[in-house]
Amino acid sequence: MRYIAAGHEAVAASAPDREPTTEELAVIEREMPVIRAEIELLDAQIAAMHHPLSPLDTRRLRRAERRLLAELSRLAIEERMTGAAVAG
Repeated sequence: MRYIAAGHEAVAASAPDREPTTEELAVIEREMPVIRAEIELLDAQIAAMHHPLSPLDTRRLRRAERRLLAELSRLAIEERMTGAAVAG
């Protein structure tokens, strides 16, 4: 699982009771599809642990994995395009 603040300065340690900044909220909003896809995959994995895998469970796991990879890819492309636009 990726952490939202991994690419940013650690600011929470200095003021744990503060509200998130507009920039931090924008990062969370941009990464929300990835977060939802990670939750969907985790739900599928938990459901698969409780009984032998059926063909439906296998499809659900594969679909969740594909969705997560697609969202991670989308986010990486978006970040690259945004970085290229800012740098260029």
